[in-house]
Amino acid sequence: MDDSSFDYIIVGAGSAGCVLAARLSENPAVRVALLEAGPRDTSPLIHCPAGIAAMPIIPSVSQPLETVPQPGLLGRKGYQPRGRTLGGSSSTNAMVYIRGQHADYNHWAAMGNPGWAWDDVLPYFRRAERNERLHDEWHSQSGPLNVVDLQSPNVFSRRFVDAAVQAGLPHNEDFNGASQEGVGLYQVTQRGGERFSAAKAYLTPNLDRPNLQVMTGVTAERIVLEGGVATAVQLVQAGQRRCLTARREIIVSAGAFQSPALLMRSGMGPGAHLQAMGIALQCDLPGVGENLHDHPDVVLVAEAASFALFGISPAGAWRILQGMWHWHQQRRGFLTTNFAEAGGFYKSSPDLAHPNIQLHFVVGKLVNHGRTPSFGHGYSLHVCLLQPKSRGTVRLASTDAMMPPLIDPQFLADPEDMVHMMQGVRQARQILAQPALSAYGREWAKSSRAQNDEALAHWIRENADTIYHPVGTCRMGQDAMAVVDPQLRVRGVPGLRVVDASVMPSVVSGNTNAPTLMIAEKAADLIRAAH
Repeated sequence: MDDSSFDYIIVGAGSAGCVLAARLSENPAVRVALLEAGPRDTSPLIHCPAGIAAMPIIPSVSQPLETVPQPGLLGRKGYQPRGRTLGGSSSTNAMVYIRGQHADYNHWAAMGNPGWAWDDVLPYFRRAERNERLHDEWHSQSGPLNVVDLQSPNVFSRRFVDAAVQAGLPHNEDFNGASQEGVGLYQVTQRGGERFSAAKAYLTPNLDRPNLQVMTGVTAERIVLEGGVATAVQLVQAGQRRCLTARREIIVSAGAFQSPALLMRSGMGPGAHLQAMGIALQCDLPGVGENLHDHPDVVLVAEAASFALFGISPAGAWRILQGMWHWHQQRRGFLTTNFAEAGGFYKSSPDLAHPNIQLHFVVGKLVNHGRTPSFGHGYSLHVCLLQPKSRGTVRLASTDAMMPPLIDPQFLADPEDMVHMMQGVRQARQILAQPALSAYGREWAKSSRAQNDEALAHWIRENADTIYHPVGTCRMGQDAMAVVDPQLRVRGVPGLRVVDASVMPSVVSGNTNAPTLMIAEKAADLIRAAH
């Protein structure tokens, strides 16, 4: 059998790529190749949920990318890690299962994307989901992706929910049902006390299919066009360059940073930029790498003396050692935490139609994405702006595929984003001040001193960053700046699609993993219908 020719070649084994590989290879008559730059997902830190705390120091499975200096962050570079293993960022994320608001998808449809309204995408969310608690018009218990309540939620997560209710927010048992607004414990993508990534859900059960070939340690350099048609992928593996040919389609699922970078290296993108990089223009697509946006996020940290919280101390270290043994033996205990156990959604202003702020309550002190040690114990509250207006770009820094692209999200460039962030922080402080929490901890002086508008805005710019939800750089639509059409076909390039978070016209109101899986489930149907 020819090991260089396939019906479908999928570039990127992240959330979308795993779904596509599984769904397309259901047909035994087609051959599917799945290419991944990183290694297999064998690290125990991937599978132990609490292993997420160590991800910033494991470059073998997490690519520690950075932005260019951000004026909106006082010239700081932002942290932009991406999963680099089978499962992609679903193997390194906080496992929070959120779909977004119904209005998000109706907005996509209104932007010129028929077939992507809420009623259109709900069946694909349900197709993907196996929910251990919920089974109703919103949820399914028969899909590949296991969704479950936290096995052993921290007592402080429940105290946070109580405090938020004391502050006037409603309790919400299902953020993915009729309404998103309110507070509660998050459902997570876990099963049996382990992370349940897209790789575990879709890829691992199907690795023995003879028509599915999974290649790791592979870097896609460019898409080869013949007569304007995408026909092959040029790649590097173990220092050797080779080409794989596709009889039907090439599907790019490399994420919001690498998907546009691959298109640009292949001559598809903004003509002036490609010319400046010395790349021959194959298809002028000015929208490639445009429309980059992400959820800006800032963290309120509180000191607390309780050893029930994660922290750096002799008692904390001993507790972690005990937890490691418990998890190793039984897949139970407090190391089944995703750290961001609870949260909520609310409106920063009463005149808004929908919540525009998301909270993630973390059962430990989170400083600099966990990269800066902070001794002692405490808890943290992420304040995340759901619908930012700021837009940035991804551009090539080099034609070398091993070099990361230039990432410029333009955080907080739009003044309205700062207004809503400040309102969101003030409301979050009201939650921290309620008796259910204030009896146990106190906000760090670093942030608590920032009370007036000027000081608060400065503190936000000093501390805000991503919450790991970049989207939009190959957006779908039908206008001149769209990169793919509503069927996710690259405009002007037959045989090529993009399927991942980069196609989102606007970011969803919440964590982006579940929507990315949905996009891939729908894309699989679109691809099969075309052949």
